Amino acid sequence: MTKHITVLLDQAVEGLITEPNGFYIDGTFGRGGHSRLVLAGLGEQGRLLGVDKDPEAVVVADALQAEDGRFEIEHGSFADMDAFARERGLEGKVDGILVDLGVSSPQLDVAERGFSFMNDGPLDMRMNTAAGQSAAEWVSSAGEEEMVRVFKVYGEEKFGTRMARAIIAYRAEQPITRTVQLANILAEANPVWPKRKHPATKAFQAIRIHVNNELGDLELMLDRALEILKPGGRLVCISFHSLEDRMVKRFIRQHEKGMDLPKGLPVTDAQLNKRLKSIGKAVKAEAGEVGENVRSRSAVMRIAEKLK
Repeated sequence: MTKHITVLLDQAVEGLITEPNGFYIDGTFGRGGHSRLVLAGLGEQGRLLGVDKDPEAVVVADALQAEDGRFEIEHGSFADMDAFARERGLEGKVDGILVDLGVSSPQLDVAERGFSFMNDGPLDMRMNTAAGQSAAEWVSSAGEEEMVRVFKVYGEEKFGTRMARAIIAYRAEQPITRTVQLANILAEANPVWPKRKHPATKAFQAIRIHVNNELGDLELMLDRALEILKPGGRLVCISFHSLEDRMVKRFIRQHEKGMDLPKGLPVTDAQLNKRLKSIGKAVKAEAGEVGENVRSRSAVMRIAEKLK
């Protein structure tokens, strides 16, 4: 089994817990690194709900649920955490929400999951392998315009048009079903290979984000988190690429500022409906953590507290 090293573990849990006997949500259970430390910091009356799309993560979570009665798991997206809170009568009463965005090491390193071009496997990329369209299904059916948009918006890939056309030309001859097969098509379509980075990196990221609706789910989660948190409750977000971090940063700033009104209007600060405040500055992994886990080098953690 691939070992998963939890990024920014201590910092995230320290920033999350304000009430040891409160109710918390780990929106990306993964392999339980954050959840286990949260439980260690909770009192006897504290409760933790884990959420994850990945059926393999849910298997790990089921074992933790059997081990610790303060924990329970929901198989689903963190975008639906408002429904999970409502079912428990806890809308507006949640003490803290933690999300660790992106993919986990087991997802990346297990070839059968189809996330990585480093290990050949079926072209899947779905976090929930029981639902949705796989990457292979998408590359076999998407039109050029859609592919270009996905590569450019989600991968910030400037050669998206060349890559889309290369895929369309290749699939006209034979199906694209393997990760290395797709990686080779994308590499050949990339005229400028970046140093120390595979030329298919950005396009793979883009396909993964699209197939899993990662940014759409993140947008929903942020809005819904604000409604289910109680005043004083914390939102802790760990991002791994600029698209995610930009969304989180803008969301926090928007609700710190309050309503966007024309200059000169005679309104008080209280009338601006400010709903969040930042807790500290953005946190990045220190050199020691990066040395132990190179994937932590791109992590950015932001913490906000609900005002009202």
